[in-house]
Amino acid sequence: MGLAYNVYLNSHKIYGCKNCKAHLSNHEDIISRNFRGQHGKAYLFNAVVNVTSGEPSERNMTTGRHIVRDIACRQCGETVGWKYDKAYESSEKYKEGKFILEAELLCNVT
Repeated sequence: MGLAYNVYLNSHKIYGCKNCKAHLSNHEDIISRNFRGQHGKAYLFNAVVNVTSGEPSERNMTTGRHIVRDIACRQCGETVGWKYDKAYESSEKYKEGKFILEAELLCNVT
């Protein structure tokens, strides 16, 4: 496997890893701010960069049963949220393939 290079985003507001400041997503990719994670407030994003995904696991969440995988910053390894692989409830299908980033684990990168 070759070297992994970080992706650098170009946006007026960029969210990064609180630990190492690696770019994770931009403000335009937020779908919803009405989410909660382990550390409190969380955002649903359409796309993220510079993350690695863990193994899928089934979890019972506030909105029902989902198959998710934790996502970690590729640069420092800090867990920053999770990715929805599958939602069992039809009303939750819009989350499939989307990402949750926890606000407490993010910073604004300029």
